[in-house]
Amino acid sequence: MSNYIKSTDFAGKDALTSGDAAKIVKGTEIGAEFDAIQTAVNSKANASNAALTGTPTAPTAAPGTSSTQVATTAFFANLYPVGSVYINAGVGTNPSTLFGFGTWIALGEGRVLLGAGAGYTGGAVGGSADASVVSHTHSLTDPGHTHSEKTVGAGSVTGYGTQGNGNYWAENNATTGVSATGITIANTGSSGTNANLQPYLVVYMWQRTV
Repeated sequence: MSNYIKSTDFAGKDALTSGDAAKIVKGTEIGAEFDAIQTAVNSKANASNAALTGTPTAPTAAPGTSSTQVATTAFFANLYPVGSVYINAGVGTNPSTLFGFGTWIALGEGRVLLGAGAGYTGGAVGGSADASVVSHTHSLTDPGHTHSEKTVGAGSVTGYGTQGNGNYWAENNATTGVSATGITIANTGSSGTNANLQPYLVVYMWQRTV
């Protein structure tokens, strides 16, 4: 694209004295001017269906502008400020190539997103896609226990109690059962790969860093 620049000083010729050869306007001068005009016109974009080349520029619209105003790459870059996350379900191309601006890094490979807050800080990672091993133990201690038994007989025996009918009785205590200390019973759950994942959709995620 070029601008027309006049090469002949036609007004200056008027100031020359009569008889000065430079005062004469020559056809070659007029032709050169028209050629320069034609070249400048041909290099300009049409108002309708303009086909621009090179790197055309335009004013950058203010954020939030919603009109037929031409949007520049600077305006589009404002839609994805540094720290923004771009998600695409089918194209894994780096957004710097797709958009032509910014530096982007792959984000959250093998992870789902969780909103910040409630004790979770933006950018932090945690959790596991694999199920954890669940285990717990029970300890058993049995010191043994006793059973009591009464023995009843006829008559009277020294050292034994008597009943109203003249018979004697005695109470015998016996220890029975199994005495066990420190027996540990362990129960272990199962683990599985990706067993902690909810139903999911795999996408490509990128974060703008610059």
